[in-house]
Amino acid sequence: MKSRRNLAIFCLLAIFFVVTTTANAFDVVNLWPSTPPGDKAEQYQENGGAWYTPRIEFWRPEKQTTDACIIISCGGCYNGVAYEVEGVAPRDFFLDKGIAVCMLWYRTPRRPGVEKHFAAWQDVQRAVRVTRSHADEWNIDPNKIGVMGFSAGGHLCLMAATSSMTKTYEPVDDVDKLPCNINFAIPVYPAYTLDDGVDNENTGGGNDAQLVKDFAFDEKTPPMCFIHGDGDGYSSMASVMCYRQLRKMGIPGEMHIYAYANHAFFNCGPDAPIRKYPQRVYEWLQTLGVIEAPESAKVEH
Repeated sequence: MKSRRNLAIFCLLAIFFVVTTTANAFDVVNLWPSTPPGDKAEQYQENGGAWYTPRIEFWRPEKQTTDACIIISCGGCYNGVAYEVEGVAPRDFFLDKGIAVCMLWYRTPRRPGVEKHFAAWQDVQRAVRVTRSHADEWNIDPNKIGVMGFSAGGHLCLMAATSSMTKTYEPVDDVDKLPCNINFAIPVYPAYTLDDGVDNENTGGGNDAQLVKDFAFDEKTPPMCFIHGDGDGYSSMASVMCYRQLRKMGIPGEMHIYAYANHAFFNCGPDAPIRKYPQRVYEWLQTLGVIEAPESAKVEH
């Protein structure tokens, strides 16, 4: 009951922050040149702030130390974007490390008549292309773009990572000539990943479940680093099963599962070990070679 109550609070916060958070980024880029695919212009006027323009915020670090870029997709049950709850801390950590960050505002709430994540999936594919199109301007390598996602945003992260070869919309301009595959992925407690929790917590704890059919695991699937809590109602077996699939495909992966931690780490104090997970991600990026590692910390591939 406590985890369900926390989830309800989390979703309400996500919906709240989608309305109240304002951008204060180095640059703000709308994802679509006009009305996004599948939507109608009047819907935005009728729904006000609830159906905002999908966009990315580009945050340039004060001292850029790498040409990698991380796109962060926060959670919110695909009904909101929990920017303040999940996005601010990792954003600031990576900026302090000298890594450029794009904060993704994908479309919510869920669109009727399509899968809960479909509009957001279109947005993340477009966001990767838009980020690539700004590579020279933003001093980033178009082949060092990754996505980090939380909860529903973790599911979206997996969609971007495993299914980039699946076409979700017709091209709208020259930006869509660019590929939408990503070069690394960081799913953090991804939701809706196993078939005993397609749209809610895992009813069987994920122990006897299979991966949902959403993920193609195509030939452009990149290396991944999973972060999860063992006490999460959205079972850590989701990360285990995805990692298992990577192993079968010969794709390098890393996984950190923390004892007792629940969804969004609501039950973890500010100094709990799980709060150090961004450092684990940073070290993984060094292991991959995405970020330069000290000579003593390098791992031969």
